[in-house]
Amino acid sequence: MIERTLVILKPDAVKRKLCGRILDIFEEAGFDIVEGRFFTPARELIERHYPSNDKYYASLGNKSLANYKEQGLDIKAELGTDDAREIGISIKGWLVDYMTSGPVMAVVLQGNGAIRNVRKLCGDTLPSNAAPGTIRARFSLDSSDYANAQKRSLHNLMHSSGNADEARYEIELWFGKGKADV
Repeated sequence: MIERTLVILKPDAVKRKLCGRILDIFEEAGFDIVEGRFFTPARELIERHYPSNDKYYASLGNKSLANYKEQGLDIKAELGTDDAREIGISIKGWLVDYMTSGPVMAVVLQGNGAIRNVRKLCGDTLPSNAAPGTIRARFSLDSSDYANAQKRSLHNLMHSSGNADEARYEIELWFGKGKADV
């Protein structure tokens, strides 16, 4: 099924001049770039892009908790809490700061099974856990414990929509009639 999905090449991808190489991977896989914007996003856009609810905060926090456990590290000693929601709130704040710190490249990709297949090409959101051959495994080594220790967002190169509802919402937010101003 032909679908559309949003991909945002984050400030680390732009700063490292990886946009062309990453977009080439998507095009080589058969996806078409149907829209694109290169700009530094406003805080409001990023606040609207990433959810502000307990489920999202817990999801972010639980990823960090799992990463710390896997590494045998004490997250409470590092962050002062082991509450997933509290950790997630901190991480979202760092993410918003990071995503507004410099230019991003937002693109709409179209192709067969775009949502699922683009996410496969991207790899795990934790680059240190990404499968060999994925974009994140090729171009990033970051982990949540390393990022959290520096009180910053994970540098994982890109965002890609997670499901059809998210893709529709995000594409409208970034490119639709009511798109948020930069």
